Amino acid sequence: MKVQIRLFLLLILFNAFSTNAQEILPFPATPTASQAGRTIDESVYKNRTVQSHLPKDAPNILIILIDDAGPGLPDTYGGEVHTPNLTKVANNGVSYNRFHSTAMCSPTRSSLLTGRNHTRIGNGQITELANDWDGFSGVIPKTSATVAEVLKQYGYSTSAFGKWHNTPGAQTSQAGPFEFWPIGYGFEYFYGFLSGETSQYEPTLVKNTTFVKLPKTAEEGYSLSDDLADNAIEWIQTHRAIHPEQPFLMYWAPGAAHGPHQVPKQWIDKYKGKFDDGWDKYRERVFEKQKKLGYIPAKTKLTPRPDNLAAWNTIPESEKPFQRKLMEVYAGFAEQADYDAGRVIDELEKMGIKDNTLIFYIWGDNGSSAEGINGSISELLTQNQIPSKIEDHIKTANELGGLDVLGSPKADNMYHAGWAWAGSTPFKGTKLLGAYFGGTRQPLAISWPKKIKIDKTPHAQFHHVNDVVPTIYEAVGIKTPSIVNGYNQDPFDGVSMVYSFNDGKAKDQKHTQFFDIMGSRAIYHDGWMASTFGPRVPWLTITPGLAAWTPDKDKWELYNLDEDFSQANDLSAKNPEKLNALKELFLIESAKNNNLPIGGGLYLALHPEALPINPAKEFNYTGNITRLPEVVAPKIATVANTITIDAEIPKDANGVLLALGGYSGGLSIYVKDGILYYEYNLMEIDRSIIKGSTKIPEGKAKIVIDLNTSKHPQYAHLNSAKVNISVNGKEYATGNVPILVNLGFTVYECLDIGTDLGSPISEAYFEKAPFAFSGKINGVNIKYKIK
Repeated sequence: MKVQIRLFLLLILFNAFSTNAQEILPFPATPTASQAGRTIDESVYKNRTVQSHLPKDAPNILIILIDDAGPGLPDTYGGEVHTPNLTKVANNGVSYNRFHSTAMCSPTRSSLLTGRNHTRIGNGQITELANDWDGFSGVIPKTSATVAEVLKQYGYSTSAFGKWHNTPGAQTSQAGPFEFWPIGYGFEYFYGFLSGETSQYEPTLVKNTTFVKLPKTAEEGYSLSDDLADNAIEWIQTHRAIHPEQPFLMYWAPGAAHGPHQVPKQWIDKYKGKFDDGWDKYRERVFEKQKKLGYIPAKTKLTPRPDNLAAWNTIPESEKPFQRKLMEVYAGFAEQADYDAGRVIDELEKMGIKDNTLIFYIWGDNGSSAEGINGSISELLTQNQIPSKIEDHIKTANELGGLDVLGSPKADNMYHAGWAWAGSTPFKGTKLLGAYFGGTRQPLAISWPKKIKIDKTPHAQFHHVNDVVPTIYEAVGIKTPSIVNGYNQDPFDGVSMVYSFNDGKAKDQKHTQFFDIMGSRAIYHDGWMASTFGPRVPWLTITPGLAAWTPDKDKWELYNLDEDFSQANDLSAKNPEKLNALKELFLIESAKNNNLPIGGGLYLALHPEALPINPAKEFNYTGNITRLPEVVAPKIATVANTITIDAEIPKDANGVLLALGGYSGGLSIYVKDGILYYEYNLMEIDRSIIKGSTKIPEGKAKIVIDLNTSKHPQYAHLNSAKVNISVNGKEYATGNVPILVNLGFTVYECLDIGTDLGSPISEAYFEKAPFAFSGKINGVNIKYKIK
């Protein structure tokens, strides 16, 4: 009897422990269907029934998001970039010609994934320029759960591929933290890049939380869009093989056609001679095609070119081949992205699951980008506000082998702003302008053969990226959760589009939407829109008067969109009462959505000294540290510093000691045949190479590189530098760097010690990359010369 009592008590304790364990271990949430007795013989075993929280036959979801692409580009809707797979989705479902983004990368992506306005969720600008105001923090709060987090908890399998750009830059290193990476936002699998852009040939890629080595080199045929499609297809195949009954969500965002514009030559060659007559003629042709296709109303007006944007006929004949080639590269780049999107779609068809897959194909997270300014071989010259002339870019291209270098691994090219304006046909504006549809209006095609009837007449309901998540929830048949992971959820700003799927003439259900990117802003309400251009001109390197800007002096415009599809007819003078009412509504919406102060996203652009950087003043590295993102690496190229390298030098040493950046811009300290080199690559257009006249002595060496900065004699916002190098206490070499970058070389390359991974910085070892050091590096110390 005592033995039975002891066993009974032990069983109670065991069950109590098991119950507690269930709270911390991933046991099934469904209670057991079995009855446990003292022994197996005395127990009844029955498999538990796992309760589904999804309606029967819930659809798969595929979201395709193209980058930096305006409405006047795809031939699906009248443009001249071949997009057969966008056309395929449109012809199997419906298109929307009044669908909108925020006019900028991170803001659009955060809004798309959560169903909320961008500033409500801290994404008033790109994450690299995040600041301390709530609407501009760069962090999506857990109170606005992503569609991936919600669908995962309902039973979906979730994955994301390509560009993320919703994690603060300081948190994108191998050290994390990872709660704001894709896997922390509900995506069970991620393969892509965290920053706003990357090289198409040597990208900095992450699989879940691990930086990965590329499957092959550019010389072997590597291209990022292809790789992202390969991985997406493999993921679908694996998912279907293991969980054929489980629906999935896939977010496929290739990063094309964001700068740098890089694509294999066969894609570029398809457009040879297509754009020879320039951007003005392109707009005229596309405008007529758009009307003929019925994509825009017949009475739409073609808006004029801005006075401060160059006409094609003002471009010198000697520069036109360069400008044409840049557009040919872009077009090939965009077509390749559509081709790879099509490969993913084709896989659904091969598996027989396309009929019950809801596809959103969004052409652009914002309008076409004017950030190439006058055309560039290295796009971050503009962001660093470094002056250059087109002849400098052409000269550099010619030195590298001619115009065919554009689009290759040796160029980070980006086209003239005139092409971005052409890509916005028929609208005013480009990316970065929240005021005009050239920055915010994106073609959208949706297909779901099982539920959506084919309708080739564009649906004209006014919608926004924040409407996609509510649409998914209604289409799937689930309720919007009020609590997710213990967090009370913010209200949606988006509305479901399901009402319009099979009724192109249904009355709009979205009544109000505000737009604001760095002070370029607008407010839509029931067919009317008030807009103001804002303080920045996207196609100028430096906007005059930016520092003194105040929103109180901005001039507002007024448009009746029911009669004026392209914002061509400003009614502000004729209807001031309507304008004032909308301006007041804009302030109300701004207050509701954390969009204060107006222009808050500009703060770090106006105050670069406040840019979030690693607060340390001294850094010590032992061993060969690699792939440390530039955004969290020491600022050895921008501020005065001393680099001390403790190395063991073999005979006729070769290899990289330290590298920051890539071929499009970077700093490399390397040894070639025993000679030490310091190379400062200023975005390809200028290379300062400082080298010794003798070989470094064999054996242990203490190499010290001092970078001493001073104000540039001509450009007040830039610095110059003098470099002093010593080896074992003796002067080895000195030299000057005429211009330093003031922000950074790239947003995607890294700091490497002992090698140069990714894109090689120097032409001297381009063919030998990664050019690993043949000796040993015992330690690297980096110390800022600032108090």
